[in-house]
Amino acid sequence: MEMSNVTRAMAAVTSVAASLGLPVSGAIVLHNSNKLALRLTPCNVFARVAPVGQEVAQFEVELAQRLAEVGCPVCPLEPRADPGVYTRDGFTVTLWTYYEPVTPHTSPVDYAKALELLHVGMRKVDVPSPRFTDRITEAEEVVADPDRSPELADADRVFLSGRLASVRQAIGERGAVEQLLHGEPHPGNVLSTKNGPLFIDLETCCRGPVEFDLAHVPEAVCEHYPNIDQGLLDECRQLVLAMVAAWRWELGDEFPNGRLFGEELLRALHDGSPWPTLDTMNKRLGGL
Repeated sequence: MEMSNVTRAMAAVTSVAASLGLPVSGAIVLHNSNKLALRLTPCNVFARVAPVGQEVAQFEVELAQRLAEVGCPVCPLEPRADPGVYTRDGFTVTLWTYYEPVTPHTSPVDYAKALELLHVGMRKVDVPSPRFTDRITEAEEVVADPDRSPELADADRVFLSGRLASVRQAIGERGAVEQLLHGEPHPGNVLSTKNGPLFIDLETCCRGPVEFDLAHVPEAVCEHYPNIDQGLLDECRQLVLAMVAAWRWELGDEFPNGRLFGEELLRALHDGSPWPTLDTMNKRLGGL
């Protein structure tokens, strides 16, 4: 989110919190990309804010409540405010419980156990949700439209389009069992708390094989998750690399170092198997 919008977003969140009787005098930016994550002080509330029309906040709030009811390790909503989505000055605001981060960070064993528990709980919740293939379609549309990805070279456009299509087909032909998934359970969407790992950012939830979720987590986590189809996991990792590459080349993408990340993802796809995990790509980028 551009700094001019960050300032407005922080003002909107502060106004919402104050209107609910929460003591708030400041906001600390925890993460800024296409959405903004804030810690409100001194009330210690975790707030997420996005421009109106660029979020599915109501779905996320309702799903979080359902998942908490069946014992899933998800970040709960802020108990001092009515559950819901608040709109102010062109932004949607949701309020969540803030947890002080603990060190060391979540171990691979605990991460895997939490993700397995999340998946078990998600099988108990029946909510309308898109399939993971809808995410592929979104990526394909970005790649196919030069107006949406003007800096993507023609050769890379052809390559990325072909890779998305081929891996979609390969995964579909496996006929794997599908269920409700987090959609993007990467480390950035896992809170390390004294109560154990808690997942956030549920607006990416979709239906698909569990290997699609596992393709977003570090390799060490997968080593502790039971009954993985390794061949399907490899295909899903390739798919995730291709989808994220497409989004990094989209005009207006606000992911930090997004263009550089997009170039590295294309390079990894050209290099071929074994497919690196997203955290490995982040480490590579940090070393550039």
